[in-house]
Amino acid sequence: MLVEKLAAKYGCELKNVLTGFKYIGEQILELEKKQEEYRYVFGFEESYGYLAGTYVRDKDAVVASMLICEMAAFYKKQGKPLVEVLEGLYKEYGFYNNVTLSFGFEGASGMETMKKIMNGLRNSNLTEMAGYAIVKHADYLLSYEKNMVSGITTELHLPKSNVLSYSLEGDNAIIVRPSGTEPKIKIYFTGVGTDKADAERVTEKLIAYVKNSELFFPKDDQTDNTI
Repeated sequence: MLVEKLAAKYGCELKNVLTGFKYIGEQILELEKKQEEYRYVFGFEESYGYLAGTYVRDKDAVVASMLICEMAAFYKKQGKPLVEVLEGLYKEYGFYNNVTLSFGFEGASGMETMKKIMNGLRNSNLTEMAGYAIVKHADYLLSYEKNMVSGITTELHLPKSNVLSYSLEGDNAIIVRPSGTEPKIKIYFTGVGTDKADAERVTEKLIAYVKNSELFFPKDDQTDNTI
């Protein structure tokens, strides 16, 4: 992830939690218990919520907007618009393109298909996806992460959740999560390239791999609903 590279550059500790600001709030609470809440800087989730500081424990658009204004003022003094600064980050770290697709599976048979897909992925011995080697594989239901290069498996100390994560070479990624309330599977794609067009090409390759894979769409299932 791009944020991992940014955190490493500035010597910041990065904590990965499940999606939801209650989990980010828990991290702040744990720091408060040690009187170290000052160590918390910034939190965010995939649904575009942001939280800076410890004033609230939910996404806070007001403070996030203030930070954007501060950034705009800071870089204006340097004669740089924010878009130029963002492009500079992409040049330094690579362009990250993130796409989320939802695949619907209606009815009781659809729920069974979803279970079949998740079980099939868990029981597979995948070493690559779309031609990209799998570097790390994490199962948040079985609470482990395996480094495919070293072969070392570590325990994940997070609440159990039916999520499978595949970190691919080149910092590309595919994450699979069935909805807990709707008959659909959400798949998160990250494609990394030298520029926007290159990153989009990589992302399209990952999406095509999923749509044409029997692991994701068994032949005996006729569902083809991309939401």
